[in-house]
Amino acid sequence: MPDGKSVDRADEPLDERATTTVTTPEGETPVAQPSAAKPAEKRPRWMWLAGGLLGVLLLLEGTPKIITAFKTVSTDDAYVNGHVTFVAARVPGQVVRVLVDDNNRVHKGELLVQLDKQPYQVKVDIARAGLAVAQAALVQAQAKVRGLEGLARSEWFELAHAVEGLNNQVADLHASVAALQAANAMLIKARADFAREKQLYQNQVISRQTFDAYQESFSVAQAQADKAQQDVYRIRAALGLPEKPAHGNDLSDVPPALDQTYSKVKEAQTRLMQTAAQLGSFHSFQESPQQMLAEFYSRDPSGNIDSIFAQLLKDAPDVKRAEAKLSEAGVNLNQAELNLSYCDVVAEIDGVVTRRNVNPGDQVLAGQQLMALRSLTDIWVDANFKETQLAKLRIGQPVDLEVDMYGSRRQFRGRISGFTMGTGSTLALLPAENATGNFVKVVQRVPVRIDLINYNPEVSPLFIGLSVTPYVYVYEKPTGPDAGKMLQTLIPAAAPSHR
Repeated sequence: MPDGKSVDRADEPLDERATTTVTTPEGETPVAQPSAAKPAEKRPRWMWLAGGLLGVLLLLEGTPKIITAFKTVSTDDAYVNGHVTFVAARVPGQVVRVLVDDNNRVHKGELLVQLDKQPYQVKVDIARAGLAVAQAALVQAQAKVRGLEGLARSEWFELAHAVEGLNNQVADLHASVAALQAANAMLIKARADFAREKQLYQNQVISRQTFDAYQESFSVAQAQADKAQQDVYRIRAALGLPEKPAHGNDLSDVPPALDQTYSKVKEAQTRLMQTAAQLGSFHSFQESPQQMLAEFYSRDPSGNIDSIFAQLLKDAPDVKRAEAKLSEAGVNLNQAELNLSYCDVVAEIDGVVTRRNVNPGDQVLAGQQLMALRSLTDIWVDANFKETQLAKLRIGQPVDLEVDMYGSRRQFRGRISGFTMGTGSTLALLPAENATGNFVKVVQRVPVRIDLINYNPEVSPLFIGLSVTPYVYVYEKPTGPDAGKMLQTLIPAAAPSHR
């Protein structure tokens, strides 16, 4: 080191304000003197360009999000949901084949599981035989009823003939009474002539020959009167009437209900009633033949006997019973064939197989779940919005959906389709009990259903349970059914089906 002032720069810091130590003679305090300032170093240009580019990217990325935040209502508590269709056996049996496995995609109507068909084929054969027996029984019943129809026709004509015969006999009675009255008139005249001529004969005014002629005329008139009276008595006896009417009534008087007591008419009526009862036509014994015939004719507006008997044949109890048996046999056959078809367990929807729990050789019961099907198209998003966000939400509002599985590179479209009538806490398995006095107010969430629009599972499939972030555009005009409402329109009740 040289004498006098020396400068030590070995440990000189790289600072713009670096100092230089000056060595003074011995005994003097060293004095630090500032050295001359170094010029500032300039940053590289690439750093400025990178910073500017980063700012532009942040601006481009952040501006849409800020604009979207002002135009939409969003939540991070949302997920994909969908229906599950459980595949179950409809008849008991042993599994022969299982044609699918978990995650296999199937179409509606495709065979999934097959049960042993042999026991059900035997039941189908038995049901077919029962149907053939029922058909033969119907033919037999129709033949029997046709025989009864012929008998009824004959008995109907017998009754009509009996009534007609009764009317003819009543007319004969009136004619016989008239003839009796004429014979009595002739007898009175003949008796008067005979009495007068007898007096003249006794006074020898007329000859014996003339007197005999008047006596003969009187005898003939008396015989004719007796014969006419006997004819009246005979007809009255045939009609079941006493020879002489009571209370001195005229011999031609007959009871007004004579057709209800006349034996031939009643016999014909009784036989017809028995046959008609087998044909399903029932009559009372208090019914007169005329009333019975009138009721018979009233069955057809035109009074056509063939049409009346055709209807009686169709409604006969034996035929109805045979038809019921035939219908029952047909239903049994349909049920047997239906059970046979149930041995083929098919997919009811298009979807993906999950939860398969059946294997060949298993003995399954009716209603036992074999697997489940998840639909690829019948899905939606359940978004749990805070109760403070519901005021702006309405059915039909458009929604952008970001699925965590795809990130922001794939965006789905949807619309609000309905609101669940209750918060998530009230619909939970164990609802909160706030009546114990330890209530703490918590913002509740209400599930809102969002239907997907133009969703194509072939391009970007969604799986049940995936996390979703929905952005509801609350300031755009709602569209679609029930647009702008909070509640859906009441669905009209469907009319019950009759099989």
